[in-house]
Amino acid sequence: MRRLLAILLPALLLITACGGGSTPAAEPTSQSAGEVAKLDSVKVTDNGNDKAPGIEFSKPLAVTEPTVKVVNEGDGEPVKAGQTAELAYLALDGTDGKTLEDAYAAEPRQLELTDQLKSENALIYNAFVGAKVGSHVAFAVPGTATGAAAASTQLIVFKLVAAKDAAPVLEKPEGETVTPPAGLPTVKENDKGIPEISVEGIAAPTQLIAQDLIKGSGAAVKATDTLTVNYVGVNLSDGKKFDSSFDRGEPTSFPLSGVIKGWTQGLEGKTVGSRVLLVIPQDLAYGEAGQGEAKGHLVFVVDILGVK
Repeated sequence: MRRLLAILLPALLLITACGGGSTPAAEPTSQSAGEVAKLDSVKVTDNGNDKAPGIEFSKPLAVTEPTVKVVNEGDGEPVKAGQTAELAYLALDGTDGKTLEDAYAAEPRQLELTDQLKSENALIYNAFVGAKVGSHVAFAVPGTATGAAAASTQLIVFKLVAAKDAAPVLEKPEGETVTPPAGLPTVKENDKGIPEISVEGIAAPTQLIAQDLIKGSGAAVKATDTLTVNYVGVNLSDGKKFDSSFDRGEPTSFPLSGVIKGWTQGLEGKTVGSRVLLVIPQDLAYGEAGQGEAKGHLVFVVDILGVK
């Protein structure tokens, strides 16, 4: 459901990052940019948060630069810098109004309104910071920005469904201690509070094991999330440590979809605050060849400190 947006939004980011943007206001309000008058004809009939709105506009719509405007102001609270905006959207062909993608049936797209976004793309940041929840924000993107064969302008109308404060990142796991079953690697904390893994006498796994050692009460991890974690990993064969964020002195963040299958499958559904023991067969790790010092079956302890 997000194939089109995956193409358009990075393209918009790239182009407008080069072109700059309007200067943020001292008291932020949503700011229009580009060939704004060309969006004056866009009319939106709201149908709630779960059904695409009715959209009318003068056709053909064509812009030569990324253009943004609030076309229907909501009645909710203004979105603040640092919050995460939750967005539903409908993408249309600017030439004939044909629907290219309707994402209202999916979970809202999340956009973090961070200082990084502000520095990389003032246009997108300024469009949402200060806009009221319930607003419809129209983006018109030149066809050349999408890499499409046809050069039609594409119109994306976002609904600002909600805005929420960023969830805090924990300093350490928090939750209920869980006693694991027998036959798994054992985990103890040293005097610095860092988990140490013993694999003595542990048989090779026949399947992935994802065992809570601490059960957190935070949000459940989704496969599409970016996680902030502390972790340590050892080889099951000899217990040799090959990687540890604890040794580097700070947690690490990564998209769950971009790591080994044992992490993706083992951490999905776990909750923020949890400490998870992963025993990963080599086919869900780095295969027979391994990677660096990580070889064969692997064992990790992962503290899930935050998701976004």
